[in-house]
Amino acid sequence: MTTHYVDPDDVDTQQFDWGTLKWMATPEVTGGERFSAGVVLLEPGKGHELHTHPDSDEILYVISGDGEQTVAGDTREITAGEMVNVPAGVEHGTVNTGWETLKLLAVYAPPGPEDVLADLPGCTIVPAGEIPTRD
Repeated sequence: MTTHYVDPDDVDTQQFDWGTLKWMATPEVTGGERFSAGVVLLEPGKGHELHTHPDSDEILYVISGDGEQTVAGDTREITAGEMVNVPAGVEHGTVNTGWETLKLLAVYAPPGPEDVLADLPGCTIVPAGEIPTRD
């Protein structure tokens, strides 16, 4: 079954000490098999370590805020309106360098890394419809 519209309350939230993710388009959510997409929120001063996605390309579109992005050893400032292209297997990481939340749209093709994130030890899954809070 294909789903055409997804509300944030319809999907679980992945919560880490470095940020919060809502995967709005995955094979399980929309029925589409070619990509996954989600909204990433990084709080001021937070980010995630350098990592790779061996089998998926990733694009990051900066919706709001300021950050520092590293791709293949090249680090630069990013801001709203910019897009970052990360080919499969290339090491990358993002850090919020601003005073407000850094909001990104992340897209993986093919999907899969979102499932890897869910299985990481530091991931807390907040069920759909519940508001993620920090304790």
